[in-house]
Amino acid sequence: MTTHLELSDISAGYGEASVLHDIDLTIARGEIAAIVGANGAGKSTLLSTIAGLIKPTKGSIDFDGSAIAGRRPNELPEQGLVLVPEGGRLFPFMTVKENLELGAYSPKSRATIATRLKEVSEIFPLLRERYSQLAGRLSGGERQMCAIARALMSRPEMLMLDEPSVGLSPLMTGRVLETVAHLAREEGLTVLIVEQRVTEVLAIADQAHILDHGRIVRSGAASILQNDRQVQETYMGM
Repeated sequence: MTTHLELSDISAGYGEASVLHDIDLTIARGEIAAIVGANGAGKSTLLSTIAGLIKPTKGSIDFDGSAIAGRRPNELPEQGLVLVPEGGRLFPFMTVKENLELGAYSPKSRATIATRLKEVSEIFPLLRERYSQLAGRLSGGERQMCAIARALMSRPEMLMLDEPSVGLSPLMTGRVLETVAHLAREEGLTVLIVEQRVTEVLAIADQAHILDHGRIVRSGAASILQNDRQVQETYMGM
């Protein structure tokens, strides 16, 4: 597998507060990579740094062979890298269709917006039935699906998801993660996912990386970490 995203010696934080320390991370094209760890470990900060929302204090980030560290956040979707933030951050007083169309804001995406709406609706058929409904009236699971669908409108190569199960029932969490797995296996997307439900995310991930106090302390095949006694006791409540 070819490398799609590579972080080398990345450190980052907020002002004088350093959160990430010497992060080395490699993600292969087409894989699902999970980032797990306790609250406050720096998981969301890691995604924000990759997405350009936080400028690293040192290190490099290469996406598809191009250096992106320090790039403006609005430039990265055009390159094929899209972040779905925690909670989805839909516009509640706009319709589902209007929210989806906002995902096609780049010139490349706007040219094919009708085609992309059709494609996204095939992945999320329920949303097609909700096109005229205000996004604020969707259920939690529907809002998360809409947020992922909006991200797909720009035809990304890599999707980053920050805690997609927050506020969802176990049943809806399963459906969301099944959709994530489908996007990687059937649509060919690379996925980097931060998730609090460790058991569930390791079940769909190819690789997993454990973040502790801003450092990656373990990496390996998700299937191996899933059966590791220390991982089970520390992060899976077993």
